[in-house]
This record gives sequence, C-alpha cells and structure tokens, in this order.
Amino acid sequence: MIALREITADDSDQLFRWRLEPEVDRWMYSSPPSSTAHKVWFAGFLADDDRSGWIILEDGQPAGSMMLEGVKNPQRRAKLSWYVGEAASRGRGTGRAAQALGLDIAFGRFGLRKVWSEVVVGNEAALKALAACGFRREGYLRSHQFKGGQEQDVVLLGILAGEWAARRAAVRKGLEASKLIAAS
Repeated sequence: MIALREITADDSDQLFRWRLEPEVDRWMYSSPPSSTAHKVWFAGFLADDDRSGWIILEDGQPAGSMMLEGVKNPQRRAKLSWYVGEAASRGRGTGRAAQALGLDIAFGRFGLRKVWSEVVVGNEAALKALAACGFRREGYLRSHQFKGGQEQDVVLLGILAGEWAARRAAVRKGLEASKLIAAS
C-alpha cells in the first residue's frame, strides 16, 4: 500500500541519498547538490510555509518524495514534483498512487484550483503517471533546461480541481483494486 506522511527534519539524510541516485538525478534540473547545499535547501524547505512535502511510503517504508510549491499562492495553484527514490519501488504504480493521494491533499486540504507539473522530455514514466491521474499537457518549453552540457525540452502539464473531482473516483477505484492505496 502507498501512503504519504509529512516530511520531517529527520528525513534530510534520506532525501539527500535519493537525490544522489542516478535514476533520480537523471530527471532533475540541476546536478546533485553537495551535502552542505542540500542542508541549506532542506532548512529553507522546512521554514517555507508556501511549500509542503511528503515521504511516499510503500508498505510503511520510505520509497520516495512528493512536494507542492505554492500552496499559499493567491491564484490557488501549486507546482507538484515527485520522484520514487527506491529502485525496487519504481515501475509498480508507486508514483501514480502517490500523485492521487497528493491531489486529494492539494484540492482538499489546501483548496487549490489547479496543480501543475514540469517533466523533462524523455521521462515517459512520469508523463504516463501524470496522464493516468488526469493531468493534461499545457505547454512545451524548447531547450528549457541545460544540464550536463545538453539542452533539454520540458513538458508542462496541469489538472484543475473540477477535472480531478470528475476523475477521482475512477482513479482511486483502479488504485484500490490494484491494492496500491487503501479504500477511502
């Protein structure tokens, strides 16, 4: 079963280890940070009430991370980002299930009207997971990212509160049938 729990100060080292994983780094905008840079970023994250984050749990064990940036945005829209840090949890629906749980929080607890995301072109697993939850492509940014000497294009995706409300039951039913999330 997939669940989310709030990120705490005790999660810093785990997040740093995941961030160094080649399969996680591959899709990030920047190169892996130094330990010192990570600690500065993490302290800033914890202190910023406009950001919220969760550890993705698979059967009670940490498997990845999910964050919302802009939860206090007056436009009531926030950016969703996530990754599955544990190799054994990849390709099993973990990200898709975590997104559904995250959307419930975004549109429920935070009362957002829109959630959006950015995905580096080529990250088909993330694009597929986002589409399964109802995200729609809204834009394409050519040569938007430069990493490792390579220009990368980025896909922008979004989902509106009403779209999630219309799709939520079907998405959750599929995830519940696959035993990825608990019945609500």
